[in-house]
Amino acid sequence: MSARPSSKRVRVAHVVTLLEYGGAQQNTLHTVAHLDAQRFEPLLACGRGGLLDPAAVELDRTGRCRLRFLPDLVREISPLRDLSAFFQLYSWLRAERPAIVHTHSSKAGVLGRLAARLAGVPVIIHTFHGFGFHGRQPLPVRETWVSLEKLCASVSDSLVFVSRANMDYAASQEVGERGAYELIRSGVSLSRLPARADPGALRRAFGFPAGCPLVVSVGNLKPQKNAGDFLRLASLVLMKRPDARFLFVGDGELRRRLEEAAARAGLEGKLVFAGWRKDVPELLAASDLFVLTSLWEGLPRALVEAMKSGLPCACYATDGVVDVLTDGRNGFTAPQGDWEGLAAKALALLDDEDLRRRLGRAASESIGPEFDIDDMVRRQEELYEKLLKRARLEA
Repeated sequence: MSARPSSKRVRVAHVVTLLEYGGAQQNTLHTVAHLDAQRFEPLLACGRGGLLDPAAVELDRTGRCRLRFLPDLVREISPLRDLSAFFQLYSWLRAERPAIVHTHSSKAGVLGRLAARLAGVPVIIHTFHGFGFHGRQPLPVRETWVSLEKLCASVSDSLVFVSRANMDYAASQEVGERGAYELIRSGVSLSRLPARADPGALRRAFGFPAGCPLVVSVGNLKPQKNAGDFLRLASLVLMKRPDARFLFVGDGELRRRLEEAAARAGLEGKLVFAGWRKDVPELLAASDLFVLTSLWEGLPRALVEAMKSGLPCACYATDGVVDVLTDGRNGFTAPQGDWEGLAAKALALLDDEDLRRRLGRAASESIGPEFDIDDMVRRQEELYEKLLKRARLEA
Protein backbone atom coordinates (compact mmCIF):
# COMPACT_ATOMS: atom_id res chain seq x y z
CA MET A 1 0.00 0.00 0.00
CA SER A 2 1.39 3.40 -0.88
CA ALA A 3 1.92 5.82 1.98
CA ARG A 4 -0.16 8.99 2.13
CA PRO A 5 1.47 12.30 3.07
CA SER A 6 0.81 13.17 6.69
CA SER A 7 2.03 16.02 8.83
CA LYS A 8 1.85 13.91 11.97
CA ARG A 9 2.31 10.23 12.61
CA VAL A 10 -0.56 8.31 14.20
CA ARG A 11 0.31 7.04 17.65
CA VAL A 12 -0.57 3.33 18.13
CA ALA A 13 -0.29 1.77 21.59
CA HIS A 14 0.04 -2.01 21.82
CA VAL A 15 -0.62 -3.67 25.17
CA VAL A 16 0.30 -7.26 26.03
CA THR A 17 0.40 -8.90 29.46
CA LEU A 18 3.93 -10.37 29.41
CA LEU A 19 6.48 -10.78 26.65
CA GLU A 20 6.69 -14.53 27.09
CA TYR A 21 8.14 -16.71 24.35
CA GLY A 22 4.99 -17.28 22.37
CA GLY A 23 3.33 -16.49 19.08
CA ALA A 24 1.21 -13.56 20.33
CA GLN A 25 4.22 -11.89 21.89
CA GLN A 26 6.57 -12.46 18.95
CA ASN A 27 3.99 -11.16 16.51
CA THR A 28 3.33 -8.09 18.65
CA LEU A 29 7.03 -7.26 18.75
CA HIS A 30 7.30 -7.73 14.99
CA THR A 31 4.32 -5.44 14.47
CA VAL A 32 5.63 -2.54 16.55
CA ALA A 33 9.05 -2.91 14.88
CA HIS A 34 7.68 -2.96 11.32
CA LEU A 35 4.72 -0.58 11.19
CA ASP A 36 5.23 2.05 8.49
CA ALA A 37 7.36 4.63 10.33
CA GLN A 38 6.16 7.43 8.06
CA ARG A 39 2.56 6.93 9.16
CA PHE A 40 2.62 5.32 12.61
CA GLU A 41 4.38 5.92 15.92
CA PRO A 42 4.28 2.64 17.90
CA LEU A 43 4.16 2.38 21.69
CA LEU A 44 4.28 -0.82 23.75
CA ALA A 45 3.16 -1.49 27.33
CA CYS A 46 3.60 -4.81 29.15
CA GLY A 47 4.47 -6.37 32.47
CA ARG A 48 8.09 -7.03 33.28
CA GLY A 49 9.72 -10.46 33.40
CA GLY A 50 9.16 -12.08 30.00
CA LEU A 51 11.89 -13.81 28.02
CA LEU A 52 11.40 -11.32 25.20
CA ASP A 53 11.90 -8.24 27.40
CA PRO A 54 15.44 -7.66 26.03
CA ALA A 55 14.10 -7.53 22.46
CA ALA A 56 11.57 -4.87 23.49
CA VAL A 57 14.24 -2.89 25.34
CA GLU A 58 16.37 -2.95 22.19
CA LEU A 59 13.48 -1.63 20.10
CA ASP A 60 13.09 1.20 22.59
CA ARG A 61 16.83 1.92 22.63
CA THR A 62 16.99 2.19 18.85
CA GLY A 63 13.91 4.41 18.63
CA ARG A 64 11.71 1.93 16.75
CA CYS A 65 9.15 1.73 19.55
CA ARG A 66 8.66 3.46 22.91
CA LEU A 67 8.38 0.92 25.73
CA ARG A 68 6.67 1.16 29.11
CA PHE A 69 6.92 -1.61 31.69
CA LEU A 70 3.92 -1.66 34.05
CA PRO A 71 4.91 -3.06 37.47
CA ASP A 72 1.52 -4.59 38.31
CA LEU A 73 0.56 -6.09 34.94
CA VAL A 74 0.98 -9.81 35.70
CA ARG A 75 -0.41 -13.03 34.21
CA GLU A 76 -1.91 -14.38 37.45
CA ILE A 77 -5.29 -13.13 38.66
CA SER A 78 -4.58 -10.70 41.52
CA PRO A 79 -7.42 -8.26 42.29
CA LEU A 80 -5.28 -5.61 43.97
CA ARG A 81 -2.48 -5.72 41.39
CA ASP A 82 -5.00 -5.92 38.54
CA LEU A 83 -6.72 -2.76 39.80
CA SER A 84 -3.33 -1.07 40.12
CA ALA A 85 -2.38 -2.18 36.59
CA PHE A 86 -5.66 -0.73 35.29
CA PHE A 87 -4.83 2.70 36.71
CA GLN A 88 -1.22 2.43 35.48
CA LEU A 89 -2.57 1.79 31.97
CA TYR A 90 -5.09 4.61 32.28
CA SER A 91 -2.42 7.11 33.42
CA TRP A 92 -0.08 6.02 30.62
CA LEU A 93 -2.78 6.34 27.97
CA ARG A 94 -3.88 9.74 29.28
CA ALA A 95 -0.29 10.94 29.08
CA GLU A 96 0.49 9.48 25.65
CA ARG A 97 -2.92 10.14 24.04
CA PRO A 98 -2.69 7.48 21.31
CA ALA A 99 -5.21 7.45 18.48
CA ILE A 100 -5.32 3.62 18.60
CA VAL A 101 -4.98 1.07 21.37
CA HIS A 102 -4.42 -2.51 20.18
CA THR A 103 -4.46 -5.14 22.93
CA HIS A 104 -3.24 -8.75 22.96
CA SER A 105 -3.66 -11.63 25.47
CA SER A 106 -6.54 -12.05 27.90
CA LYS A 107 -5.50 -9.98 30.93
CA ALA A 108 -4.12 -7.09 28.88
CA GLY A 109 -7.16 -7.31 26.61
CA VAL A 110 -9.55 -6.70 29.48
CA LEU A 111 -7.58 -4.08 31.42
CA GLY A 112 -6.21 -2.34 28.32
CA ARG A 113 -9.54 -1.93 26.55
CA LEU A 114 -11.38 -0.68 29.62
CA ALA A 115 -8.55 1.75 30.44
CA ALA A 116 -8.53 2.94 26.82
CA ARG A 117 -12.28 3.63 26.89
CA LEU A 118 -11.96 5.57 30.17
CA ALA A 119 -9.00 7.51 28.73
CA GLY A 120 -11.03 8.50 25.66
CA VAL A 121 -8.91 6.65 23.07
CA PRO A 122 -10.70 7.03 19.69
CA VAL A 123 -10.00 3.52 18.29
CA ILE A 124 -9.81 0.31 20.35
CA ILE A 125 -8.81 -3.07 18.86
CA HIS A 126 -8.22 -6.47 20.40
CA THR A 127 -6.59 -9.53 18.82
CA PHE A 128 -7.66 -12.95 20.09
CA HIS A 129 -4.58 -15.18 19.85
CA GLY A 130 -6.73 -17.77 21.60
CA PHE A 131 -9.13 -17.31 24.51
CA GLY A 132 -8.89 -16.91 28.25
CA PHE A 133 -11.94 -19.17 28.45
CA HIS A 134 -12.37 -22.76 27.25
CA GLY A 135 -14.47 -25.83 27.86
CA ARG A 136 -12.08 -27.39 30.38
CA GLN A 137 -12.50 -24.59 32.94
CA PRO A 138 -14.99 -24.76 35.83
CA LEU A 139 -18.28 -23.26 34.66
CA PRO A 140 -18.16 -20.17 36.98
CA VAL A 141 -14.63 -19.32 35.77
CA ARG A 142 -15.57 -19.73 32.12
CA GLU A 143 -18.76 -17.68 32.50
CA THR A 144 -16.83 -14.90 34.23
CA TRP A 145 -14.33 -14.71 31.36
CA VAL A 146 -17.10 -14.78 28.75
CA SER A 147 -18.89 -11.96 30.55
CA LEU A 148 -15.69 -9.91 30.67
CA GLU A 149 -15.06 -10.51 26.97
CA LYS A 150 -18.62 -9.44 26.15
CA LEU A 151 -18.14 -6.26 28.16
CA CYS A 152 -14.82 -5.48 26.49
CA ALA A 153 -16.21 -6.28 23.05
CA SER A 154 -18.82 -3.57 23.63
CA VAL A 155 -16.05 -0.94 23.87
CA SER A 156 -14.01 -2.36 20.97
CA ASP A 157 -14.11 -1.01 17.44
CA SER A 158 -12.70 -4.25 16.00
CA LEU A 159 -12.07 -7.81 17.16
CA VAL A 160 -9.27 -9.55 15.29
CA PHE A 161 -9.01 -13.33 15.11
CA VAL A 162 -6.09 -15.46 13.92
CA SER A 163 -8.31 -18.42 12.97
CA ARG A 164 -11.82 -18.96 11.64
CA ALA A 165 -12.40 -21.54 14.36
CA ASN A 166 -11.80 -18.91 17.05
CA MET A 167 -14.05 -16.48 15.21
CA ASP A 168 -16.88 -19.01 15.09
CA TYR A 169 -16.43 -19.87 18.77
CA ALA A 170 -16.60 -16.19 19.76
CA ALA A 171 -19.79 -15.81 17.74
CA SER A 172 -21.29 -18.90 19.42
CA GLN A 173 -20.60 -17.26 22.80
CA GLU A 174 -22.07 -13.95 21.56
CA VAL A 175 -18.81 -12.08 22.10
CA GLY A 176 -19.13 -8.90 20.03
CA GLU A 177 -20.86 -8.38 16.72
CA ARG A 178 -19.89 -10.25 13.55
CA GLY A 179 -19.59 -6.93 11.75
CA ALA A 180 -16.64 -6.02 13.99
CA TYR A 181 -14.77 -9.30 13.30
CA GLU A 182 -11.57 -9.37 11.21
CA LEU A 183 -9.46 -12.40 10.24
CA ILE A 184 -5.73 -11.59 10.28
CA ARG A 185 -3.53 -14.66 10.46
CA SER A 186 -0.76 -15.09 13.03
CA GLY A 187 2.18 -14.64 10.70
CA VAL A 188 5.52 -16.40 10.36
CA SER A 189 8.56 -15.54 8.29
CA LEU A 190 7.74 -17.58 5.20
CA SER A 191 10.93 -16.46 3.43
CA ARG A 192 12.96 -18.52 5.95
CA LEU A 193 11.09 -21.73 5.17
CA PRO A 194 12.09 -24.36 4.44
CA ALA A 195 15.45 -23.77 6.09
CA ARG A 196 18.69 -25.50 5.18
CA ALA A 197 19.77 -28.06 7.73
CA ASP A 198 22.21 -30.87 8.38
CA PRO A 199 19.88 -33.59 9.69
CA GLY A 200 22.64 -35.86 10.94
CA ALA A 201 24.49 -33.11 12.80
CA LEU A 202 21.33 -31.85 14.48
CA ARG A 203 20.41 -35.36 15.63
CA ARG A 204 23.87 -35.96 17.05
CA ALA A 205 23.68 -32.64 18.94
CA PHE A 206 20.86 -34.12 21.01
CA GLY A 207 22.58 -37.48 21.46
CA PHE A 208 20.46 -39.23 18.82
CA PRO A 209 21.73 -41.57 16.07
CA ALA A 210 22.42 -39.62 12.88
CA GLY A 211 19.89 -41.54 10.78
CA CYS A 212 17.06 -42.09 13.27
CA PRO A 213 13.44 -41.11 12.51
CA LEU A 214 12.86 -37.83 14.37
CA VAL A 215 9.51 -36.61 15.69
CA VAL A 216 9.37 -32.98 16.85
CA SER A 217 6.92 -30.75 18.71
CA VAL A 218 7.21 -27.06 19.63
CA GLY A 219 5.44 -25.00 22.29
CA ASN A 220 5.23 -23.65 25.81
CA LEU A 221 5.27 -26.32 28.49
CA LYS A 222 1.93 -25.21 29.93
CA PRO A 223 -1.36 -27.10 30.33
CA GLN A 224 -2.63 -25.71 27.01
CA LYS A 225 0.04 -27.54 24.99
CA ASN A 226 -0.69 -30.83 26.79
CA ALA A 227 2.83 -32.21 26.37
CA GLY A 228 1.95 -35.18 28.56
CA ASP A 229 0.13 -36.68 25.59
CA PHE A 230 3.27 -36.20 23.51
CA LEU A 231 5.05 -38.45 26.04
CA ARG A 232 2.25 -41.03 25.86
CA LEU A 233 2.37 -41.00 22.07
CA ALA A 234 6.16 -41.44 22.15
CA SER A 235 5.85 -44.50 24.38
CA LEU A 236 3.34 -46.12 22.04
CA VAL A 237 5.32 -45.35 18.89
CA LEU A 238 8.53 -46.70 20.42
CA MET A 239 6.89 -50.08 21.02
CA LYS A 240 6.79 -50.59 17.24
CA ARG A 241 9.55 -48.22 16.14
CA PRO A 242 12.28 -48.42 18.81
CA ASP A 243 14.60 -46.58 16.42
CA ALA A 244 12.49 -43.37 16.60
CA ARG A 245 13.53 -40.37 18.67
CA PHE A 246 11.46 -37.46 20.00
CA LEU A 247 12.25 -33.79 20.54
CA PHE A 248 10.13 -31.18 22.32
CA VAL A 249 11.31 -27.62 21.73
CA GLY A 250 10.08 -25.18 24.36
CA ASP A 251 10.04 -24.46 28.06
CA GLY A 252 7.66 -23.52 30.83
CA GLU A 253 6.22 -24.25 34.23
CA LEU A 254 5.66 -27.97 33.61
CA ARG A 255 9.14 -28.84 32.33
CA ARG A 256 10.52 -30.50 35.46
CA ARG A 257 7.35 -32.53 36.00
CA LEU A 258 7.38 -33.68 32.37
CA GLU A 259 11.06 -34.61 32.48
CA GLU A 260 10.41 -36.71 35.58
CA ALA A 261 7.46 -38.39 33.85
CA ALA A 262 9.62 -39.13 30.81
CA ALA A 263 12.26 -40.73 33.03
CA ARG A 264 9.65 -42.90 34.77
CA ALA A 265 8.36 -43.99 31.35
CA GLY A 266 11.83 -45.12 30.30
CA LEU A 267 12.20 -42.39 27.67
CA GLU A 268 15.66 -41.17 28.72
CA GLY A 269 17.87 -40.87 25.67
CA LYS A 270 14.86 -41.26 23.41
CA LEU A 271 12.96 -38.05 24.21
CA VAL A 272 14.69 -34.74 24.86
CA PHE A 273 13.25 -31.46 26.13
CA ALA A 274 15.40 -28.96 24.26
CA GLY A 275 14.22 -25.69 25.84
CA TRP A 276 13.76 -22.60 23.71
CA ARG A 277 15.98 -22.45 20.65
CA LYS A 278 16.54 -19.97 17.84
CA ASP A 279 17.05 -22.66 15.17
CA VAL A 280 13.47 -23.99 15.07
CA PRO A 281 13.26 -23.69 11.24
CA GLU A 282 16.40 -25.82 10.94
CA LEU A 283 15.06 -28.38 13.42
CA LEU A 284 11.83 -28.63 11.46
CA ALA A 285 13.74 -29.09 8.22
CA ALA A 286 15.79 -31.88 9.81
CA SER A 287 12.81 -33.80 11.25
CA ASP A 288 10.56 -36.49 9.79
CA LEU A 289 7.29 -35.68 11.54
CA PHE A 290 5.66 -32.83 13.49
CA VAL A 291 3.20 -33.64 16.28
CA LEU A 292 1.00 -31.23 18.26
CA THR A 293 -1.20 -32.33 21.18
CA SER A 294 -2.65 -28.93 22.20
CA LEU A 295 -6.03 -28.73 23.92
CA TRP A 296 -6.83 -25.21 22.73
CA GLU A 297 -5.15 -22.85 20.28
CA GLY A 298 -5.49 -19.62 18.38
CA LEU A 299 -3.40 -20.46 15.35
CA PRO A 300 -0.25 -22.43 16.29
CA ARG A 301 2.65 -20.69 14.52
CA ALA A 302 4.87 -23.76 14.96
CA LEU A 303 2.37 -25.83 12.98
CA VAL A 304 2.33 -23.24 10.17
CA GLU A 305 6.14 -23.26 10.13
CA ALA A 306 6.22 -27.07 10.06
CA MET A 307 3.72 -27.22 7.21
CA LYS A 308 5.54 -24.59 5.15
CA SER A 309 8.75 -26.56 5.74
CA GLY A 310 7.11 -29.53 4.01
CA LEU A 311 7.04 -31.55 7.21
CA PRO A 312 4.13 -34.01 7.51
CA CYS A 313 2.03 -33.25 10.60
CA ALA A 314 -0.13 -35.30 12.97
CA CYS A 315 -2.10 -33.17 15.45
CA TYR A 316 -5.10 -33.12 17.69
CA ALA A 317 -8.08 -31.57 15.89
CA THR A 318 -8.00 -28.44 18.04
CA ASP A 319 -9.76 -25.18 17.02
CA GLY A 320 -7.02 -23.24 15.17
CA VAL A 321 -5.33 -26.46 14.01
CA VAL A 322 -8.29 -27.46 11.84
CA ASP A 323 -8.14 -24.08 10.10
CA VAL A 324 -5.04 -25.27 8.28
CA LEU A 325 -4.81 -29.07 8.67
CA THR A 326 -7.35 -31.40 7.02
CA ASP A 327 -7.16 -35.06 7.93
CA GLY A 328 -5.85 -37.18 5.05
CA ARG A 329 -5.38 -34.24 2.69
CA ASN A 330 -2.41 -32.27 4.00
CA GLY A 331 -1.73 -34.10 7.25
CA PHE A 332 -3.44 -36.22 9.88
CA THR A 333 -5.65 -35.24 12.82
CA ALA A 334 -7.16 -37.14 15.73
CA PRO A 335 -9.72 -36.15 18.39
CA GLN A 336 -8.37 -34.42 21.48
CA GLY A 337 -7.18 -36.94 24.05
CA ASP A 338 -6.94 -39.82 21.58
CA TRP A 339 -3.17 -40.25 21.81
CA GLU A 340 -3.52 -43.87 20.74
CA GLY A 341 -5.21 -42.81 17.50
CA LEU A 342 -2.66 -40.06 16.97
CA ALA A 343 0.18 -42.52 17.63
CA ALA A 344 -1.27 -44.87 14.99
CA LYS A 345 -1.24 -42.05 12.45
CA ALA A 346 2.29 -41.06 13.45
CA LEU A 347 3.40 -44.68 12.89
CA ALA A 348 1.70 -44.76 9.49
CA LEU A 349 3.74 -41.71 8.48
CA LEU A 350 7.01 -43.02 9.90
CA ASP A 351 6.54 -46.31 8.07
CA ASP A 352 5.67 -44.82 4.68
CA GLU A 353 8.15 -42.43 3.09
CA ASP A 354 5.93 -41.81 0.05
CA LEU A 355 3.03 -40.85 2.32
CA ARG A 356 5.28 -38.46 4.25
CA ARG A 357 6.40 -36.80 1.02
CA ARG A 358 2.86 -36.51 -0.36
CA LEU A 359 1.36 -35.02 2.78
CA GLY A 360 4.39 -32.82 3.40
CA ARG A 361 4.15 -31.39 -0.11
CA ALA A 362 0.40 -30.77 0.31
CA ALA A 363 1.03 -29.12 3.67
CA SER A 364 3.59 -26.73 2.19
CA GLU A 365 1.33 -25.81 -0.72
CA SER A 366 -1.57 -24.99 1.64
CA ILE A 367 0.35 -22.24 3.46
CA GLY A 368 -0.12 -19.14 1.31
CA PRO A 369 0.88 -15.45 1.59
CA GLU A 370 -1.84 -14.70 4.16
CA PHE A 371 0.36 -16.48 6.73
CA ASP A 372 3.40 -14.26 6.10
CA ILE A 373 4.34 -12.10 9.06
CA ASP A 374 4.89 -8.97 6.96
CA ASP A 375 1.50 -9.45 5.30
CA MET A 376 0.09 -9.59 8.83
CA VAL A 377 1.54 -6.15 9.57
CA ARG A 378 0.18 -4.66 6.33
CA ARG A 379 -3.27 -6.08 7.08
CA GLN A 380 -3.17 -4.46 10.51
CA GLU A 381 -2.20 -1.14 8.94
CA GLU A 382 -5.15 -1.40 6.57
CA LEU A 383 -7.44 -2.04 9.53
CA TYR A 384 -6.00 0.95 11.40
CA GLU A 385 -6.62 3.21 8.42
CA LYS A 386 -10.20 1.98 8.00
CA LEU A 387 -11.03 2.56 11.67
CA LEU A 388 -9.27 5.93 11.78
CA LYS A 389 -11.28 7.06 8.79
CA ARG A 390 -14.44 5.90 10.50
CA ALA A 391 -13.39 7.92 13.58
CA ARG A 392 -12.68 10.90 11.24
CA LEU A 393 -8.96 10.79 11.96
CA GLU A 394 -6.12 10.45 9.45
CA ALA A 395 -3.29 7.95 9.00
